[in-house]
Amino acid sequence: MAAHAGWLPLRAVGHGAPFQNVHTLGVSTREIDELQLIADELKQRLDTSAAPGRWNADPEDVRRSVMQLVLTLVDFIRQLMERQALRRMEEGSLSSEEIERIGAALMTLEETVHDLARQAGLEPKDLNLDLGPLGRLT
Repeated sequence: MAAHAGWLPLRAVGHGAPFQNVHTLGVSTREIDELQLIADELKQRLDTSAAPGRWNADPEDVRRSVMQLVLTLVDFIRQLMERQALRRMEEGSLSSEEIERIGAALMTLEETVHDLARQAGLEPKDLNLDLGPLGRLT
């Protein structure tokens, strides 16, 4: 695969000697930078979060725990969609109308997630998951 401007080849090295069975995949440096920003944000949230470390299966807490899980995943996906929209805006691949619609939809989604969290007795900082050795989700 030929290298393209703005793309960084990633090498997947198989077992054995270095560079044996090397395959290249094209990943843009911008995508790598975006992933690094997400990783940095995840680490920062890990350091500042006070969310419980494990899911509590006590029947009285199941509803709250499930709501926390669902809202955490929805908010995480919203953040990914927001980053994708910003990237597309910067590239100029969205019309003004699309930018307005996407922006309004993402803001409404964020407000809805936070409203539902408050109704369930959760704070925005509670919308987090401890993935053990992998760290926090958001």
